[in-house]
Amino acid sequence: MSNKQYCVIMAGGIGARFWPRSRQSMPKQFLDILGTGKSFIRHTYERFAKLIPAENFLVVTNRKYKKLVLKHIPELNENQVLCEPIGRNTAPCIAYAAYLLQKQNPEAEMVVTPADHLILGEEEFRTIISECMEFAAKSGSLVTVGIKPTRPDTGYGYIQVSDDQLLSKVKCFTEKPNLELAQTFIQCGEFFWNSGIFVWSVKAIIEAFAKYLPEHHALFSDLQPALGTEAEEMAVEKVFAECRAISIDYGVMEKADNVYVRCGEFGWSDVGTWGSVYQHSRKDRYANAVPAEGCYLYDTRSSIVQLPKDKIAVISGLKEYIVVDTEDVLMICPRSEEQSIKKFIDEVKFHNGEKHI
Repeated sequence: MSNKQYCVIMAGGIGARFWPRSRQSMPKQFLDILGTGKSFIRHTYERFAKLIPAENFLVVTNRKYKKLVLKHIPELNENQVLCEPIGRNTAPCIAYAAYLLQKQNPEAEMVVTPADHLILGEEEFRTIISECMEFAAKSGSLVTVGIKPTRPDTGYGYIQVSDDQLLSKVKCFTEKPNLELAQTFIQCGEFFWNSGIFVWSVKAIIEAFAKYLPEHHALFSDLQPALGTEAEEMAVEKVFAECRAISIDYGVMEKADNVYVRCGEFGWSDVGTWGSVYQHSRKDRYANAVPAEGCYLYDTRSSIVQLPKDKIAVISGLKEYIVVDTEDVLMICPRSEEQSIKKFIDEVKFHNGEKHI
């Protein structure tokens, strides 16, 4: 393991598409939605811990989740959890970590990963990450990881490659195309899903911020002297109040001319919806994804059911439904309408306030 290599885990989201399991008080990254016995963020840490020493991890999260991060990754100390006062998307999140690392170790190399993805082929994945880190260190490039698509999915961003090399220069990024365009991408063979996993040197990403997001560069450069001191919390509060919310994809990757992608197949999913949980869950002979105990189904097909521990559910006559029960919320809706969950949340919030959100 290299002392120059760091892993930055982005863990600030609230996972609204997994409501009512995922809440503001306990978001998706801290849940075991797939029933593996470990939370998403724990899996993410263990996945990279074979490449990166524990002291070289940083987790960027909302400050109200700091204790949860330390509970799920007790190998970290408090200084390794960077607390955002408010969410500002991925560019400020990454900038916070990058400008801190520049202060601590200007030669640092970073792999940046979401906290809540599923990766089944972990050995192949680690091989790819190692290749990316070696390439990024030698070339000074910004590297992202692409996934060979298995279907014309409209929920993912796409990356077009310029050739068939293992590490190919990126032609363009396309964010969440419509179905017709996604089908064209699949047929073309030059497009891959954007995993949201990035590799670069601290030097390269800060140069990119200076060139493509100069207002962020100015803010975080001014913040840098306070990082790691008692003044950090107040200074971070001020910077996040002022900085524009923007993703690293829009802010940097789509503009930069030194972006490369390493494509692979390693059983990846962002597990972004109940539909993807259903896809990756073990199912009974009637294609239902249900708990091992406590669920009694009659004339029910192709549905997903999630229950609190020790709760019993009797369900009859459902076809392709989502049933999620918690202590205070029960949600039942067709799988085809899961995009309406945000509408459900807004309605509940309007009538009942934040207590069920």
